[in-house]
Amino acid sequence: MTATLKYRDVPNDVIKLMLFPYSLEGAARIWYEKEPPNSILTWDDLVNKFVNQFFPPSKTTHLKNEISRFTEKFDETFSEAWKRFKEMLRACPHHGFTELTQIDTFYNGLNENDQDSLNVAAGGNLLSKTTREALNIIENKSKVRYSRSKSNVSRVNTTSRESSSKMDDRIDKLADQISNLVELLIRKLSLPLRLKRLRNLV
Repeated sequence: MTATLKYRDVPNDVIKLMLFPYSLEGAARIWYEKEPPNSILTWDDLVNKFVNQFFPPSKTTHLKNEISRFTEKFDETFSEAWKRFKEMLRACPHHGFTELTQIDTFYNGLNENDQDSLNVAAGGNLLSKTTREALNIIENKSKVRYSRSKSNVSRVNTTSRESSSKMDDRIDKLADQISNLVELLIRKLSLPLRLKRLRNLV
């Protein structure tokens, strides 16, 4: 928003400082209103005070460690794992992890089946793709609707139930692979048609 408001001889940080109070509610607004007058003179002052108030070093360290140690839960679908990982990042907006590090952390925290499925979608190792390509593949996979019955978790205690759960995981993996192969096939089949249309236009 502040990028759209330009005033001659008025720095962007000053505009941000003026608009900032209107973005607050609840505990954040109470904190801001209790700050002594003239205690916040620059945008850096505001950022430092806000972060120290709501993200003290101990909390920040804890949240960053949680992100670094991310692991997909046993009863989680891929979509649920991706959603939870993004929520962890949002909970610590000043985490400082690059997008590349985020992708690497998420990928390495996944179970083997989901890693394999991402690699199939990537046509090789997901981590060899550019950051943007890898994020697109992850987002697309998270939108694929397939159900891994969570009732499997309660059936894990017996041998026959374990094999049933493993079978469900294999089916999920195959469903993902088939879905990815169909997408690749559609792309490959549609490419010659696009080229033909382009030639016709030329």
